[in-house]
Amino acid sequence: MATPTFGLTIQTIDNEIRPAVWSDLSVIGLVGTAPSASAAAFPLNVPVLVNSSDASAITALGNAGTLADALRMITAQLGEFQSAARCIVVRVADDPDPDAAMANVAGDGISTGVAALLEAGPLTGYTPRLLAAPGFTAQHDPEEANVVVSALAAVAPRLLAHAVVDGPSTSLAAVQAWRETINSDRIIPVVPGARILDVTSTAGAIIDAPMSPAILGIAVRRDFENGGRPFHSWANQAVHGIVGISRPLPFSLTDGTSEGQSLLAANIGIVTRGEMGVDGGIADGGFVYIGTDNAGDDDLWRFYNVMRGRDYIHLMSLKTLRTYLGRFNITGQTIQAILNTLNIALRDLQSTGDILGYQVQFLEDQNSPEDLRAGKISVRFLAEEAPVLRRIDIQSGRYRAALESLIGDLATA
Repeated sequence: MATPTFGLTIQTIDNEIRPAVWSDLSVIGLVGTAPSASAAAFPLNVPVLVNSSDASAITALGNAGTLADALRMITAQLGEFQSAARCIVVRVADDPDPDAAMANVAGDGISTGVAALLEAGPLTGYTPRLLAAPGFTAQHDPEEANVVVSALAAVAPRLLAHAVVDGPSTSLAAVQAWRETINSDRIIPVVPGARILDVTSTAGAIIDAPMSPAILGIAVRRDFENGGRPFHSWANQAVHGIVGISRPLPFSLTDGTSEGQSLLAANIGIVTRGEMGVDGGIADGGFVYIGTDNAGDDDLWRFYNVMRGRDYIHLMSLKTLRTYLGRFNITGQTIQAILNTLNIALRDLQSTGDILGYQVQFLEDQNSPEDLRAGKISVRFLAEEAPVLRRIDIQSGRYRAALESLIGDLATA
């Protein structure tokens, strides 16, 4: 359009700092069985979005299988002002043969079972970043890893997700052998199993159930308590909706040889019972989850809250900086706007105590004229997530100066 000879022109300037766009890392992805479910509401191997407290969804799933109990246990962990957790449910075919059922949950690695969660974003508008396959991760062959745990370890990085997996509840030796088959910084192990009320029983029967849904519910509660920011551990949190644990798990805050401490040393989270009158107990009553680690081998990224926090920053960078692509030319102002955008987002995280410090840089040796001509720039950010406090060392000794002061006071008197 030609500019007017006598008039006005208005040009919008749009290369300013962009507001940070944060992602929801509290969406749960569940894979399991529900043989009496409505096939219309929950078709096999198709991600379905539900709220964990939606009675109609639970009715449509039916009480058989693993999914309905998992949704109920997740909801039981939620805190004040929370009515439900957002969940993506993938129902797979049940099978009387345990190995066949496990294979159905593990899926084909492409579009069925655990891998069906990869389609959740396009199909539902939400990407699950807290995963579980309750009831199918504790089985262990001494010569092989659990196929469902392996499937979760393969899918979780592609979703920038973490999976909580249940280990065997039989013995310390069994769970340690199971743990030796896992090496993934996106797997969070937990033992033992839970004891819950069987909702299908009119006699009030108590049954064993996986603990992983409860831990996912705690994760959602903790994220909610911190404004949706996933930088905080889930440890030392009460577990609700259970009546017991499937195996007693001795734990002491001061005795490193207790079984609970041995499991924690192997990066396995535990649920233990509080004990009134026991000074080394984690609580005076109830059931408490203790766990800070993932099952990877890199101590720099050992804490799952640190890993999830970095995912949060990476996703913010993707969703915020994509606005600049193709819409702006490479100029000094554009590059400065990108740097300022990152600076402000990280500054906000530091102000809330989620990170301890940060640095954003445009490095000359990482950006050549040829790169800029090709439409490419490189920027770098450094950040230090706040580590979780998991041990306090107290030094206790005598104080001779107090006696010297007493002697001086008496002599003066």
